[in-house]
Amino acid sequence: MSYYDIIIIGGGPAGLTAGLYAARANQKVLLLERTFAGGQIATTHELENYPGFPEGITGPDYSTKIEQQARKFNVEIVYEDVQEMHLSGPTKRIVTDAGEHIGRTVILAMGAQPRMIGAPGEMELRGRGVSYCATCDGAFFRDRTVAVIGGGDTACEEAEYLASMCKKVYLIHRRDQLRAVGVLADRVVNHDRVEIVWNATVDGITGDDMVNGVNIRDKVSNEVYHLPLDGVFVAVGVVPNTKLLGKQIKLTEGGNIVTDKYMHTNIYGVFAAGDIRDTPLRQVVTACADGAIAAESARQYLMEQA
Repeated sequence: MSYYDIIIIGGGPAGLTAGLYAARANQKVLLLERTFAGGQIATTHELENYPGFPEGITGPDYSTKIEQQARKFNVEIVYEDVQEMHLSGPTKRIVTDAGEHIGRTVILAMGAQPRMIGAPGEMELRGRGVSYCATCDGAFFRDRTVAVIGGGDTACEEAEYLASMCKKVYLIHRRDQLRAVGVLADRVVNHDRVEIVWNATVDGITGDDMVNGVNIRDKVSNEVYHLPLDGVFVAVGVVPNTKLLGKQIKLTEGGNIVTDKYMHTNIYGVFAAGDIRDTPLRQVVTACADGAIAAESARQYLMEQA
């Protein structure tokens, strides 16, 4: 059994940034990651809007660099699958598939994953025309034709954003009216570059190396037809990776962790950062900021306990 000042769960930008900030402050840090460093960004073709990279950087390259930087400051990164978390009390016990780790504090940075529609071709073409973030990838489709799948606030925001740069945006919604708030819905409905495909579901996303269209099923007539496209943006929500927490941590109705501005959760000595928490913007830059704040808050907590 190993003992640490800070245990970070999750190796995306939030977790890795928290690790390097904490380790630079002379804390003994363990970072636990189930699969690979970088989280969702590691599956993104190119990161173009992160400050300091005017030519852009691929998601995998960015992930490698931030992992190397964390290791430079002696963050111990271990690839293990967390199976239990015992977070109450002055010490926190984390059980993985390889053993147990004890920490004085824990930073939860497990992130969130986009909710998928489950259509054939979605997984195969992810990062090759299938995206889950218009602000991340929209610029790659400038003057091209794309579709947004969804009908809520996020879907309408993405459609409006994409319409500012794309030649044509189809908004594919399974119902006959949008779920988005009135003003937002009205703007999308009346936008001259947005065409709403009502009462429709996506039966498949097509393409070989890149997306070339979607197969749409009309729910009224049951007719299936092909719609040529250059890109597909799925906006049917995200799923925060909070299942392992049970009822230990206070969550929103959507399952995100509730924190204050210092990244404190409702449990003393437990912090959260990045996409897993209740936040208005889920971007790499905000995840990194969260991680830095969580690390500093954890350091201050440890000083108070000394």
